[in-house]
Amino acid sequence: MGLATVLETYVPQSVEEGRDLARLRRLAAKSADPWTRASALHVTGSAVVVHPPTRRVLLRWHDRMQAWLQVGGHADPGEVNPFEIAQREAREETGLTDLVAWPDAGSPRIVQVAVVPVPAGKGEPAHEHGDVRYALATSSPEAVVAESAAASLAWLTLEDALQRVGWDNLRVCLMRIAALMGV
Repeated sequence: MGLATVLETYVPQSVEEGRDLARLRRLAAKSADPWTRASALHVTGSAVVVHPPTRRVLLRWHDRMQAWLQVGGHADPGEVNPFEIAQREAREETGLTDLVAWPDAGSPRIVQVAVVPVPAGKGEPAHEHGDVRYALATSSPEAVVAESAAASLAWLTLEDALQRVGWDNLRVCLMRIAALMGV
């Protein structure tokens, strides 16, 4: 399922999210490749990994951003489905192989759409990520393995995660997940 189709039915939950969603819909309609890193605004797929029985979430330290964030990232060549990108990136960054869409295992649903600024680094100028965010569940939280020493992972209660994150848009995402968990 392509980006335009995925975004078509998503209903934003705030004015700010509505603006971000409109930008991504325009990008999907006008760009032959909304995923390309060559564009100042390009789409990424990410996910908050959850362990529903313990009501914990997994956050990753992002050295470039100097912040605890969700896992996720850029499309590989040929990828066009934001959920599949988020799931692949989550597997790569956490080592978890049992990740499934949550709260409905068979039906991925967007938790949030957010356009976030990314500072210059790694040979790239400052740019923006149009992040399509999901929640993924694992039944094996103890199997988590960070992809590198610089990319620490932490299982946190939702309360601790909300305290630790520095980005308001991620706090919104975590609050939506908390509501889905009934916390």
